[in-house]
Amino acid sequence: MLLTCGCLMLSTLSGFADDEALQSALKKAGDNRAQLEQALAQAPADQQAGMKFLIENMPDTDLQSLSADFLLENSRLTWQALQESAWADKVPQDIIFDSLLPYANINERRDAWRKEFFEKFRPLVKDAKSPADAAARLNQQVFPMVNVKYSTQRKKADQSPLESMESGLASCTGLSVLLVDACRAVGIPARIVGTPLWSDNSGNHTWVEIWDNGWHFTGACEPTGNVLDQGWFIDRASKAVRDERRHAIYAVTFRKNGQTFPMVWARDNTDVFAVNVTDRYTALRSPIPENHSALRVRVIGPAGARAAVDVRIVDAAGKELFRGRSKDDRFDSNDHLTAAIPTGTTVTVSLVDTEISSQVEVRDREQLVELQQP
Repeated sequence: MLLTCGCLMLSTLSGFADDEALQSALKKAGDNRAQLEQALAQAPADQQAGMKFLIENMPDTDLQSLSADFLLENSRLTWQALQESAWADKVPQDIIFDSLLPYANINERRDAWRKEFFEKFRPLVKDAKSPADAAARLNQQVFPMVNVKYSTQRKKADQSPLESMESGLASCTGLSVLLVDACRAVGIPARIVGTPLWSDNSGNHTWVEIWDNGWHFTGACEPTGNVLDQGWFIDRASKAVRDERRHAIYAVTFRKNGQTFPMVWARDNTDVFAVNVTDRYTALRSPIPENHSALRVRVIGPAGARAAVDVRIVDAAGKELFRGRSKDDRFDSNDHLTAAIPTGTTVTVSLVDTEISSQVEVRDREQLVELQQP
């Protein structure tokens, strides 16, 4: 039996002897080469192309460390989840390879999350008719289920899904990793998207794209009901700058395409690749009407954290132009209460039923007003 298995393995590998990309990857694996060869040889015939794709494109650190068992289980569970979905025959192979089969998103710790996530999240989407429907359900239910919430007090930005679940805290990147993996675990192609710096220099952000006959976006742990392509960051994303790296928007690709994903938490890391998707976001309609500007309001509570309180904006004559509630630290640090105010207006921003206020002249660009509670 051992002789037969060995012969089959040699026969399988001989078919890839002239594949330069694969042979180069195997050479980089060093002492771990046998594990990768085993994964390639033992993968079922209909999964070998996907396994070859992973090996050819994975970072060198993964080539030198991932086991055959890890890769074979990842492959088996990927195809099982897809086959059990209602959209199994509607996803192109290149999308499967690049945004469903990968075991990781960025530089996070390599966890074996597929089995646990399939068992935990499959019941939530078993009757979903489309990837978009399923993804919207997951975004509403996954985070409360695993008790993970947004916080800048998380241990690090690039947490693996299990690290986020262990601590209960994650920033936008960790939340996005968790949602992408939850999606992939049940057969939904998904990928990380982000910008290293908004064009107004207000910060960076990471979110998620879902494939459903095209790419659609959503903020991780920021559900917008049962629909995608909505979020607080649309206005900022619509102002991204395609040809300026720090202000462009990128989607992660597992393919080694020569363009790296800008990870602000690991600036020197060149293991993660990306496609520039800025044009799709700049085509979005800004929710700010013409001749108006975005006035964003942040309230800092007595303990120094953001506070959720009622805010009122009035013009010079005392006419109320806007009323809403500020956002506390449960929301992304760049996500603020936003009002569309006529450009050139002088307004007073105040906390309802207090004397705390600030007078602002609304300019032709977005502004952030900060109010401090005593």
